[in-house]
Amino acid sequence: MLLLPRSARLAAWGTAVLADGLDPALAVAAVTRDDEPHEVTADFEVSATLGLAPKGGLLGLLTSLQRHGTPSLTVALPAPCDLLGLPGPPSFNEAAVEAGECVLTGEGPDGPGGPAIGIVAEITEFGSVYEPGAMVSWQAHSVGRRRVTDLGSVGEADRELRTALAEAIEELGRLDVARWREDAAVRVAAIRDGGLEQGIIPPTTPQRCVQVLARAARVRAIVELASEDDGAAVTQHEAERRAQALRRLDGVSRRAMVAAVNGMLEKDD
Repeated sequence: MLLLPRSARLAAWGTAVLADGLDPALAVAAVTRDDEPHEVTADFEVSATLGLAPKGGLLGLLTSLQRHGTPSLTVALPAPCDLLGLPGPPSFNEAAVEAGECVLTGEGPDGPGGPAIGIVAEITEFGSVYEPGAMVSWQAHSVGRRRVTDLGSVGEADRELRTALAEAIEELGRLDVARWREDAAVRVAAIRDGGLEQGIIPPTTPQRCVQVLARAARVRAIVELASEDDGAAVTQHEAERRAQALRRLDGVSRRAMVAAVNGMLEKDD
């Protein structure tokens, strides 16, 4: 099955709670899945604004956001030199980049609604590949308003993703870097045939967003697998060209995933 970052899951299910009236308890269960119960730690300003205890859980966070008129949640999947959507201050941006993901309170059709809050997950994994586990602590911070919100429509993100994938396949093929390790065959088949696990996103998610999320998750899985070594690249130049192709594909897939989650309130054509 294809995976989604926890921040993407929280933003999607949180929006279903805030915009569509979904039961917050159902959202918490869907976000937590097989993890240990998620904790939420809030800074002083967030605690005072939302009336939260300094340390609590996701249910308290979502119900407090409901009471304070937050219309939706959005996700950002930043990377070094790609901070699109991060609001500042610098300390929050640094934490989000280090985590590779964060959740932000969204805006309604009439502009900002509710307090501006950014949430970053600290994840501690334990166990084995056969019995994995994770402890997750969400750190909620008071942040600025997002400086850049326009990532284009879901349809535009999907078209860019398709184009980037075709270009990357052509480039990687031209460089003869399609060598897979012996242990990769099963993983390649799983990526090719996999879909989003049932219940990983809300039932109210528009079908267009579901399709883009699945495609973006598949591309991110391809990039992760291909990035584990240099494939058949035999020169430094070939390795750099391969890395550039994968970075572009990763960037476009991250943006497509963000557009699909944050476009949940868009209407299908």
